[in-house]
Amino acid sequence: MDVKRLLLLIPLALLAYLMIVQWNQDYGQATPEPQAPAVSSSAADGNRQAASGGDDLSVPAAVTSGDDVTGGIPGTPDTPSGSRDLVAVVTDVLDVRIDPQGGDIVYAALPQHSFSLGSDRPYVLLSDSESRSYVARSGLQLEGHEGRITFTPEATEYRLGENDDRLDVDLAAEVNGVELIKRLSFERDSYAVDVKYYLANNNEEPLTARFIGQLARDNSSDPSSGPKMGMRSYLGAAYSTPEDRYLKVDFDEIQEGAFNNRDVEGGWVAIIQHYFTSAWAPAQNQQNLYYATTDARGRNVAAFAGPTSNVAGNGEATLGATLYMGPKVQDRLEAVAPNLELTVDFGWLWFIANPLFWLLDHIHDLIGNWGWSIVLLTMLVKTALWPLSAKAYKSMARMRKLGPEMQRLKEQFGDDRQKMSQEMMKFYQKEKINPLGGCLPILVQMPVFIALYWMLLESVELRHAPFMFWIQDLSVKDPYFILPILMGASMFVQQLLNPTPPDPMQAKIMKMLPIVFTFFFLWFPAGLVIYWVVNNCISIVQQYTITRKIEADPSIGKGMKTK
Repeated sequence: MDVKRLLLLIPLALLAYLMIVQWNQDYGQATPEPQAPAVSSSAADGNRQAASGGDDLSVPAAVTSGDDVTGGIPGTPDTPSGSRDLVAVVTDVLDVRIDPQGGDIVYAALPQHSFSLGSDRPYVLLSDSESRSYVARSGLQLEGHEGRITFTPEATEYRLGENDDRLDVDLAAEVNGVELIKRLSFERDSYAVDVKYYLANNNEEPLTARFIGQLARDNSSDPSSGPKMGMRSYLGAAYSTPEDRYLKVDFDEIQEGAFNNRDVEGGWVAIIQHYFTSAWAPAQNQQNLYYATTDARGRNVAAFAGPTSNVAGNGEATLGATLYMGPKVQDRLEAVAPNLELTVDFGWLWFIANPLFWLLDHIHDLIGNWGWSIVLLTMLVKTALWPLSAKAYKSMARMRKLGPEMQRLKEQFGDDRQKMSQEMMKFYQKEKINPLGGCLPILVQMPVFIALYWMLLESVELRHAPFMFWIQDLSVKDPYFILPILMGASMFVQQLLNPTPPDPMQAKIMKMLPIVFTFFFLWFPAGLVIYWVVNNCISIVQQYTITRKIEADPSIGKGMKTK
């Protein structure tokens, strides 16, 4: 394969990689925005039955790591929890609804993240309705009791006061002589909720209890990624164990029962989507069983069960875990559990993307604008790769200057390919040209470009972040397509500086590349296009400077023959 064909394949390979990943996603219609369920006007009756019957939260029996066991969740309600009276809890960053039947969180909105740009409505992460079901369930497997526990709340509405840093929501119940308090503790500026069961065994006989945390979600599309052409982030479950710091288990695997239960120390379980996540993080110093299954409503369930605790007669016990419901901000996630920050999924080049995001974040701390931060980051990356780029541009400039002689050799020996190859190799050696000199530096830079792509795509910090003028959201496409057109124009200018391919077909394909790239970049997030435009502009300046220097050097090509 000659050098120019290889040079042609490099941008095509990059484009194909991005497009294949895009088109492999499910571009279903976005789920309509859920509405907050109604709140009961009076405290729930502690003895009432749920409208849809019992809701038994069962779990596979404890196993040693590696054993394959099965376990379902029988008795899951067949109707949405909106048919029951709920308890409302509002803090500065969370607006949730709690179902007294089991004490599950069946609705969670994020007031500091709007549903859409300019909207006053908050983004809804959890909801349970006919159109979408995604809830965070927690229960107590209590010896001698089957089914969910119906709690009585102290109030039906809770709100974090302006001068308060913590809000405790207590749900009370009594089961077979055991007094229970399920306490959900909310803190100011925190998306993490501390969920605890306080047990008082008033019987003479001991009993056992076990905490269970579940995330149940149907197969509805991610509302943070509407019906648009572009890359889709991972939507599915993830687990963390000492053996696998970050293990993705997609919904198809859950439906097929392909996940092997794991009994390990520490860890966490999460359901991940673009920009946001929910996660259960149990105590890291205890043995936890992680499993995945489906419930009676067909939802995908990613869950854990803590160790079985023995509660002595007339004794007490406390069981619990932490529930996170919010944006994928690395600092916040890292504070909840080890490795939870890995849910900010930068792809297989994370080891390059993580340092780039660290640098972008620190630049933003200095200038306060994510758009200009991307511009400065691009300049810094381009500066770091300047020597590699210079080597590639020098090679291309020499080939551009020596193009007429290479064309003459091709015309002279065109019918004898073997002879032409021999003469071309002699020519390369004489003029000190490395045919791969323009390829290898570009190949080295490609991982950096791909890592930047994923990093800018996955960062929730860019969601609804303005740049300037008409760009008011760096996470969505340019509404007027000005940036993609500028990107295409910059690619066209770059082509003028490159050597013209001797093959007419290659030349035609190269001329089409700016148009093809412009078409696909029309739907790319504006933050990504800004990076490409700035990178191309810097490349043009560098390539133009090097090309003029090479063309002005009389020592290059002085032995060329003229026709």
